[in-house]
Amino acid sequence: MSSDRTRSAILAAAERLYADRGFGDVTLRDIVAEANVNLAAVNYHFGSKDELIAELFVTRSLATNRERLNELKAAEETGGGRAPIDAILHALVGPTLRGCLGPDREGSTAARFMIRASIESVPPIRRIKNREVDHLRKFIAAMRRAMPGRDDADLYWGLHFALAMAHHTIREKERLTKLSEGQCDLNDVDAIVDRVVSVSVTALTGGETPAKKAPVRPAVPHGRLTRQDL
Repeated sequence: MSSDRTRSAILAAAERLYADRGFGDVTLRDIVAEANVNLAAVNYHFGSKDELIAELFVTRSLATNRERLNELKAAEETGGGRAPIDAILHALVGPTLRGCLGPDREGSTAARFMIRASIESVPPIRRIKNREVDHLRKFIAAMRRAMPGRDDADLYWGLHFALAMAHHTIREKERLTKLSEGQCDLNDVDAIVDRVVSVSVTALTGGETPAKKAPVRPAVPHGRLTRQDL
């Protein structure tokens, strides 16, 4: 087997096993047996289990981030350089939700791997998530253009909450289905994206138009709460 084919076989085997069994239960020996290669090949191409996991996650994340940025670019071009806030958030969460939910995607190895990555907090994935934020800065810049005058902290929280809702929906879809007794349709991915975007926009705008600045709450004297603060 050529070097490139060996590397691809290791990646494919690792992704299948991690998707099926999780990161903690899969050993390098499991992966080499699945890929029909020797352990030295894994060490040669990746160096360690953490590096192998990181390679898989980066590969899948790059595809998602590319789709996000393409949708953001299209939305801004349509808006003459400034996209509405709902279109920005749609570009942010849509690719993630569409990539992991729905009957056409959930059975795929790639989707199941990314669902595992969302559920299980393992060090190599945490490090990548904490480090790779440049594409998210592009969304913050677009949000500034959509909501001029809005405090930057509000925008960061808004982006953070939108991502959190998307990932929580992916992680806890089975619980939501059981809790709602099937009333929440987890197969209607477009409707899920619309719901996440709608709640996120409401949180950012307070029900106002996106261009209108949210009212500033009065300072609380001497650190005491008033009835208006509750």
